[in-house]
Amino acid sequence: MTILVTGSAGFIGFHVTKRLLELGQAVIGIDNLNSYYDTSLKLARLQQLRSLALNVKSRFAFIKADIADSSAMEELFLTYRPRKVINLAAQAGVRYSIENPFAYIESNLVGFSYLLEACRHHEVEQFLYASSSSVYGSNTKIPCSEKDNVDHPVSLYAASKRANELLAHSYSSLYNLPTIGMRFFTVYGPWGRPDMALFIFTRAILDGRPIQVYNNGNMIRDFTYIDDITEAVIRLLDKPACADPDFNRSNSDPSTSSAPYRIFNIGNSHPIPLMTYIETLEMALGLEAKKEFLPMQLGDVQITSADTSALAGWTGFKPNTSVKDGVFSFVAWFKKYYGV
Repeated sequence: MTILVTGSAGFIGFHVTKRLLELGQAVIGIDNLNSYYDTSLKLARLQQLRSLALNVKSRFAFIKADIADSSAMEELFLTYRPRKVINLAAQAGVRYSIENPFAYIESNLVGFSYLLEACRHHEVEQFLYASSSSVYGSNTKIPCSEKDNVDHPVSLYAASKRANELLAHSYSSLYNLPTIGMRFFTVYGPWGRPDMALFIFTRAILDGRPIQVYNNGNMIRDFTYIDDITEAVIRLLDKPACADPDFNRSNSDPSTSSAPYRIFNIGNSHPIPLMTYIETLEMALGLEAKKEFLPMQLGDVQITSADTSALAGWTGFKPNTSVKDGVFSFVAWFKKYYGV
């Protein structure tokens, strides 16, 4: 069976593709290798995947393509006939969406729609896609549950991810396409994105520059280690969505459906203060950070916390890597990769 992973040169896409290859799966990876951040990191990830595929004798092909290119998507599906699709390609970043809204519309909405259409017309058995904890927006109920209302996003990025969930449901309902939306909570770890806090903080501390701490440090995040994210994705791939026989149309649960559709939170379920996260990084580096305290950024939220009981019930897995273990692993990778 061939599995298509979009965004395979990205942070999460790289780790998921790597795991699939280790399991002996045939993988088609696509990525547009855009310049949102340093492309050399993306190319290094790809080199790792190619080397791994040779070592474990798994089939891996990479195509440089944009999911918002309908002709490229049609050709790809005709050529490789993937049976399962994991969509991890997206324009990422809440703050960047304030500055470049059309980048999100092109990738997260137009590209997502092309993938759904391709899945519909080419007999794809299962479609998994990355959503985000940002869909919970201004909700104050903690922890966040898939059953909660998510109709009040506070950023275009969050709105685009919520739109993905609604589009997926329509295709599940109309065409019986099994879809699973994965709401990731603050993912971090080796090979991470340079625009994310852990990467930015590590570079700044090592360079002796101050780190920018928003909302004066009064933030709480459900930091989730990349290996836990990967494990959850693989387990969800092995258990497709199906129609909920107990779905109640008069009192509907937004996390499930009478169609083959599911939504799952993927988070650590142990949110910690941002300042504790920074202290853990300081411990791992053996250096103290200079801190510049700033007000809350537009489109940001103060706290994220995942209720992962639905994921545990569906897959038997609950993310559990401690922040200390995760941060120390990231620092070890960072030092090795950058020759610190």
